[in-house]
Amino acid sequence: MDLFDYASINTREKNMPLAARMRPRNLDEFVGQEHILAPGRLLRRAIEADKLTSVIFYGPPGSGKTTLAHVIAAGTASRFASLSAVTSGIAEMRGLIKEAREELKLYLRRTLLFIDEIHRFNKTQQDALLPAVEEGLVILIGATTENPYFEVNGALLSRSRIFKLEALQSEHIKTLLKRAIAQDALLSSLKLVVDEAALDHWADLCSGDARSALNALELAALTTPAAANGCRCIDLAVAEESIQKSVISYDRAGDWHYDVISAFIKSMRGSDPDATLHWLARMCEAGEAPEFIARRIIICAAEDVGLADPLALTLAMAAAQAVHFVGWPEAQIPLAEAALYVACAAKSNSTVAGIGAAREDLAGKKLGAVPLYLRDASYKGAKNFGHGQGYRYPHDYEDNYVIQQYLPDELKDAKYYHPSENGMEAQIKERIQNRRQKTEDRGQKIKGRK
Repeated sequence: MDLFDYASINTREKNMPLAARMRPRNLDEFVGQEHILAPGRLLRRAIEADKLTSVIFYGPPGSGKTTLAHVIAAGTASRFASLSAVTSGIAEMRGLIKEAREELKLYLRRTLLFIDEIHRFNKTQQDALLPAVEEGLVILIGATTENPYFEVNGALLSRSRIFKLEALQSEHIKTLLKRAIAQDALLSSLKLVVDEAALDHWADLCSGDARSALNALELAALTTPAAANGCRCIDLAVAEESIQKSVISYDRAGDWHYDVISAFIKSMRGSDPDATLHWLARMCEAGEAPEFIARRIIICAAEDVGLADPLALTLAMAAAQAVHFVGWPEAQIPLAEAALYVACAAKSNSTVAGIGAAREDLAGKKLGAVPLYLRDASYKGAKNFGHGQGYRYPHDYEDNYVIQQYLPDELKDAKYYHPSENGMEAQIKERIQNRRQKTEDRGQKIKGRK
C-alpha cells in the first residue's frame, strides 16, 4: 500500500454511512435477535466455537443479516470471502471456489463464503454453488430478505440451516442510536444534544430498520447548525424532518406480502375494524395490487361471514368492480368500505364446513346414482327411461316446500349444513330445522303405515 492507497482508504472510511461505521465487532456488541443469539443458543455457540455450518439468514432490511456476517468474519480462523448476488455472476463465484480449493489444499483452512441477496441468484447460479457446499469446500452464509423456501434451491436449503431474523424492537433501535451518539468519532465531535422524544420518534418510525434510524440521526446531526455554545440540539421537529415518514416493510413479491395479507384477513375474521384498516393502509401505501386485496375480501366474506350476513359477499363483489372502474388511489375507499363491513359483520363458517363435509363423502363413501325423478327429463326420449317421473314441484305445495328426497339412497341421511345462530343465519337455522323435522315426522308415519 502506498500513500495514495492509504489516503483513499482513509477517505472512504470517513465517508462511510453511520450504519456502516457502527457495525458491531463481536456478538457482545450485537443488538437484538436474542431468540437466536442469546447466550447458550445454537447459533451463538457455533459462532463462538468457530464451528459454523452452512446457514441462511432471512429477515427484513436493517435487521442485522450483513452485520452478523461481518461479526462471523471478525471471529473466525477460516478464510472469509464475500459476494453480492446483485453484481456478481458465475465467473466470480467459480473464481472464489477455485481460491477456496487452493486455500484448503495449501493451508488446510476452510472458506466461509458470504453471499448477500442470495435470492437474486438464478437457478443456474445456485446450482453452480451446490457442489462446493456439498463437499464442504465452502461454508455458505447466505442473506436474503425473501423467503428462502420460495427463492433458494431445495438442494441448497437441505444443506443449510435457516435462521430467521425479526425486525428490531424500538428499544433495540434506541440502544443503537445512543451508542452511535456516544461512540462514533464524527458524531461525538459535534457535541450533540438529542431529545428523548427525537429518539422515540426515530425508533417508532423506522419499522425495525436500524439502518434507516441511523441514517436519519446522521442526517439530522450534519444539517443542524451549532448553537452559540457549540452544541447541536436535535429536538422532535428536527427528527420528524430527518425521517419524514415511516418505513414500510413490505415486498409485494415476497414473504412480507403474505404476512401482511394474512394479518389483514385474520383481522377481518376476528371482527377488529381498526386492525383491518391498519393492514389495508399498509398495503395501499406499499402499492399492492388492488385486485389482490379485493379478492381476499371476497374470500373472507364467503368463508368467514357466509350466510350470517349474505350482503357481505355482495358488497365485496361491488368493491371489486369499483376497483376496476376507479383505480388507485380512490380504490382504497370502496376497499375500506367492504373490508370494514366484513370485519363488523356477524360471522359463520358453516358454508366452508358444509362443502368440506360434502367433499369428504365424495372420497370416502359409496355415492350412488342420481334418483330417477331428479334426472333431466328435457331431452327427447328421457321420459322413456323414467327420468323425472314422480318428481314433486315445490311451488305446487304450501309454502313452496314439499317433503322429498334429493340425495342418493346411499347418502339420504347425510347432514352437511349446520347453520350457526349468528346474524341472519339464525333465521335460516330455524327454517332448516323445521323442514328437517317435517321430513323425519313424515318418515315415521310412512314406516307406521308399512
